[in-house]
Amino acid sequence: MASSDDEKDEGDDLRSLVADLHANLEATAELPVEARASQWLGEAEAVCEDAVGPDVPEAVVEKRVGQVRMLLSNVDETGSEAADERVAAARDLAEEIEARL
Repeated sequence: MASSDDEKDEGDDLRSLVADLHANLEATAELPVEARASQWLGEAEAVCEDAVGPDVPEAVVEKRVGQVRMLLSNVDETGSEAADERVAAARDLAEEIEARL
């Protein structure tokens, strides 16, 4: 059985991953991306924002991260190499978060 310290560390790790996911999505807003990709990325960022924070239940994180993955599936290319790298990182983070839930 996991100790409460282990559970706290896992929760902190999860919150950190969600914060990193949000930061990657937020960073794409500062980059010159194609209009359609910008819409999907903006929506993904807004949805992810609901999952950021110390008091967000895991069920909410799971739902929002799943929604972020679905939204990102609509983004093939952004027209910006830097944004494409952020999107790839966001996809990897979303996958990692879902694997931990």
